[in-house]
Amino acid sequence: MADLLRPSPTVPGRRQLPFRKEGVLFVSSPESPGADTFIHSLIMRGLDRSRFDVHIACPAGVPGMPAFDLLSAIPNVHLRQANFGPSLVGLSKAEKLIRLTRGFVPLVTSFVGMASYIRKHRISIVHATDRPRDAVSCVLLAKMTGAKSIVHVHVKCAEWMGRPVRWAFEHADALVGVSKFVAQSLVDNGYSPDKTHAVLNAIDPSEWDFRLDPAATRCSLGIRPGAPVIACAARLFRGKGQDDVIRALVAVRRELPDVRLLIIGREDRYAMKTGFLAELQALTAELGLDEHVIFTGHRTDMPALMAACDVFALPSYEEPFGLVFLEAMAMKKPVVALDIGGAPEIVEHERSGLLCPPGDQQALSHSLLTLLRDRSLRDRMGEYGRRQVEARFTPERMARDTERVYGTLTPLESRS
Repeated sequence: MADLLRPSPTVPGRRQLPFRKEGVLFVSSPESPGADTFIHSLIMRGLDRSRFDVHIACPAGVPGMPAFDLLSAIPNVHLRQANFGPSLVGLSKAEKLIRLTRGFVPLVTSFVGMASYIRKHRISIVHATDRPRDAVSCVLLAKMTGAKSIVHVHVKCAEWMGRPVRWAFEHADALVGVSKFVAQSLVDNGYSPDKTHAVLNAIDPSEWDFRLDPAATRCSLGIRPGAPVIACAARLFRGKGQDDVIRALVAVRRELPDVRLLIIGREDRYAMKTGFLAELQALTAELGLDEHVIFTGHRTDMPALMAACDVFALPSYEEPFGLVFLEAMAMKKPVVALDIGGAPEIVEHERSGLLCPPGDQQALSHSLLTLLRDRSLRDRMGEYGRRQVEARFTPERMARDTERVYGTLTPLESRS
């Protein structure tokens, strides 16, 4: 993979020409923002405005549309209305064909307009997520205008990905994985290591106040002040590991009968087709844990919930990155995760948390008990985790790493 820390080459005797800022266009089609939109919004905020003019192509928005509100609040950006075509997720082939046919003329018109916009504003880089519409639009617009294209990959590259996304990966000028694990999965699937980079995600530590008093949240959930609490927050679908945490709770309860587990999140309407929430609730009843497991559903007060717990656990298999690990660490909570995927790049074993071998239920139970038994160990790991977030996982660092990727695509002459 390309080395982001390698300094840019200098050429002796090069004549210094007047400096020109780079134009960067972010392609963002969703109306409801996900983690990928959030990450890109942090990058947009952090890009050096003395070096980059930042543009965003997004659907026409109105106040109250979550994605539009998020993007329009970013200072010093230029918003450009665009039509990226209809979403085709979950549709049959016939339904996809009908939607594409109906939307063909507006889509072409929008792309022609976007190409003109890119040329007019001398945009040299088009940057998008790995969502199919975004990735394909990004590469097409770059090819139409001579700009360079970057597809930012937020999940492991695997066979389940559709042809449009794979076409975009193949023809993009650069691929950015949110972890070394994701970047390596791209290389393993045949994409060039020379154009593949890893830029670790980030959060804003100031939005996570570890001084929050847990008492009110515990009270609202019916948890007594001294009870040990485990939090598990993620979308509810198989592979995230909520079922494994519930099974591990059986052994924990034997020693700590007052333990409580918070299952935070809602079902993923794309990844879930069999009612995983119902399965988790049935498993809880089968194991006699109804009094010990609290299903909170989707919550918007994550800092308060993190403050209310003692340990955060998410044994997600091959987690691409795990922003929620950073959130727990920012709240000074030790993390229990699996020693696979992107988790080891965030959670340092025996320093900010404990990493378990995949599939080892006994190790998971033991890790939870180890942390719940030892307050001083939790405090030490929590302090270390917070320091790591503040030192290594900031939006400023992520923006600088992204700028280095941009530097691999644009020759020195284009910036003068």
